[in-house]
Amino acid sequence: MDNRDEVSAFLRSRRDKITPEQAGMPVYGQRRVPGLRRGEVAALAGVSVEYYTRLERGNLRGASDSVLDALAKALCLDDTERMHLYDLARAAGPAPRARTKQRRNEPVVRPSMARIIEGMPQLPAFVKNERLDTLAANPLGRALFAPMYADPVYGANSARFAFLSPEARHFYTDWERVTHEAVGVLRIAAGKNPYDRELSDLIGELSTRSDTFRTLWGSHDVHVFREGTKRLRHPVVGDLALEHETMLLPDENGLSVVVYSAPPGSPTEDALKLLSSWSATAGQEQNTDIASTN
Repeated sequence: MDNRDEVSAFLRSRRDKITPEQAGMPVYGQRRVPGLRRGEVAALAGVSVEYYTRLERGNLRGASDSVLDALAKALCLDDTERMHLYDLARAAGPAPRARTKQRRNEPVVRPSMARIIEGMPQLPAFVKNERLDTLAANPLGRALFAPMYADPVYGANSARFAFLSPEARHFYTDWERVTHEAVGVLRIAAGKNPYDRELSDLIGELSTRSDTFRTLWGSHDVHVFREGTKRLRHPVVGDLALEHETMLLPDENGLSVVVYSAPPGSPTEDALKLLSSWSATAGQEQNTDIASTN
């Protein structure tokens, strides 16, 4: 097993998206391809047509950094797409025998990191992995994503919730963008870790159960969460426009901390305060119910 199909599909999808005009090439006569021809990409990258054809057939093994840079420039790749191309090149080739037999060590949330997010009671905070599993969340974070946590079938995985939950389209007011970005994040993860069994199982499950996921997955678009605004329609406090920051933890196998916040004095800040009160009350009621059964 190797990643040739993934490499080939990614390069072809990027080539199809670039017009000669965008690449600064003259156009003569009628064209039968939606984007650039292989020969045009080869010329722009400064390699032979035969060599580029080998690359587009999925063989990135041995490709130098200079070739990858030239290819990224020829295909007008953005920073995220360029990073993905390098990930695919690093993962190119058959899996080493030892790698196929051993499970990849799962990153663990350190107790100190758990204490940090618990120490931000006014801000929803999470620790996530590259498969979009939520490995830890503070109380306000769990309250914010209460619809996801309400059903254990989603496994606290935001991609599974977004694509499979009937409530997700209502919860995410910009559901189309959320799902597109989620697929892009999983694409990045698959490029870096092509032998991650849990990731492969997740992608297979979503491809089987969601037509939307299957269509988006075929686009080969990539995405990295950094900062932005997420719009939610919470069942308790209504509409929210939350700013989020994502901080990658160094040397933690792809774990990142995601923190949501609201501008001071905004309706969303007021809603978060209300949600925090609701969360504390709900937790007290749950503890009372548990105590009464003992």
